[in-house]
Amino acid sequence: MKTSDFLYDLPEELIAQTPVEPRDHSRLLVYDRSSKSIQHKHFYDLPDYLRPGDCLVINDTRVIPARLYGVRSGGGACEILLLKQLGVKKWEALVRPGAKLKPGKTVSIGGGRLTAHILDEAPGGARIVDFECEGTMEAALNELGEMPLPPYIKEKLTDKTRYQTVYAKYDGSAAAPTAGLHFTAELLEKIKSQGVDVIPVLLHVGLGTFRPVKAENIEEHEMHSEYFEVNQDSADRINAVRKKGGRVIAVGTTSVRTLESASSTGVLLPQSGDTSIFIKPGYEFKCVDALITNFHLPGSTLLMLVSALMGREEALRVYSIAVEEKYRFFSFGDAMFIL
Repeated sequence: MKTSDFLYDLPEELIAQTPVEPRDHSRLLVYDRSSKSIQHKHFYDLPDYLRPGDCLVINDTRVIPARLYGVRSGGGACEILLLKQLGVKKWEALVRPGAKLKPGKTVSIGGGRLTAHILDEAPGGARIVDFECEGTMEAALNELGEMPLPPYIKEKLTDKTRYQTVYAKYDGSAAAPTAGLHFTAELLEKIKSQGVDVIPVLLHVGLGTFRPVKAENIEEHEMHSEYFEVNQDSADRINAVRKKGGRVIAVGTTSVRTLESASSTGVLLPQSGDTSIFIKPGYEFKCVDALITNFHLPGSTLLMLVSALMGREEALRVYSIAVEEKYRFFSFGDAMFIL
């Protein structure tokens, strides 16, 4: 298949610039794969489609203020976007301008509060960066870093918590698992009270989210690896749901990739490590039965994942309906429930 097979027309005014308040008042497009039917709801209607014995699998990663602005040695503004922690103060990062930030260069951030040393080049145009600062790296990031909003969001985010899920727990992501942004604590409690288990897994979102598919043939695209973790308790609970006939409902594509990475045998196994799984049409799902997700960029690996679950033609048909119905797209946009 070609990348061009996953393109669609999207008016710029439908790209959401600000989050909906309250969180669960965003719209929800419900797509039933068995009947190929569509219903237009709101996210707070989600409990109507859940059954006792189901489970929601959430990604409890926490976004760090990973975008840093500084001055290159020799002068000139620059930007560093942290992607993956490699050590206490060592990171894999995207840098701009890349041509000016080769190994051996340094960057001063916050008037010298933080100094970045470019050590080496990494796959995908990234750099290995070692930081020097007084105190902890966490404190320096909280003081100097900005939330790494995608480039299509032009509005300034005044409340950093709106780019975090209410259940975010473990620092490490360079972008939010955006399907989870629609949940409130109250909605999660209502879902639990219905007999639905809410189970955490972990995937730190990195370069895979930012890297476009440049290959004409999607088989030639290489996914960047991201750290994931499924602990024993979560594996046991999810396996118990599956054994009793309940549905495993992934909240977001990051949860899908985590579950499928840990389910090669058909049983979810507790494990941690890096995954570069690329889910595209033709993939046979081993663990995930349904998906809650936002609408994704044309030609993206995330749209390809959705197409693997729905079928490419159906995915594009539903996306065209979402455009006609003026759903809001991407990170701060509306949601879709594929069941």
